[in-house]
Amino acid sequence: MDVRFCYMTTGSREEARRIGRALVEERLAACVNILPGMNSMYWWQGAVQDEQETVLIAKTRAALVPRLTERVRALHSYSVPCVVALAIEGGNPAFLQWIEDETQAP
Repeated sequence: MDVRFCYMTTGSREEARRIGRALVEERLAACVNILPGMNSMYWWQGAVQDEQETVLIAKTRAALVPRLTERVRALHSYSVPCVVALAIEGGNPAFLQWIEDETQAP
């Protein structure tokens, strides 16, 4: 099984819920975890920013990462949203199969 965690951030919990629901409903992700209340410090437009953000972690097939990324970009309020995919090297085989079963075949 070739599955991924996709790490994303949004500016609000509401935006995270909207994006997460779309990804799950469209079967681009089997599950999305939403973690509110993260503090982010980053460079943007020549200055250091210090903002509250919400984290999303989506579980999906590797083959769906490009489509998931494009969907997030279409739904997101940021001009350059964080969307990165991390390989899952191991874990509960039944859980990894569930990710495959609950997402679209590419």
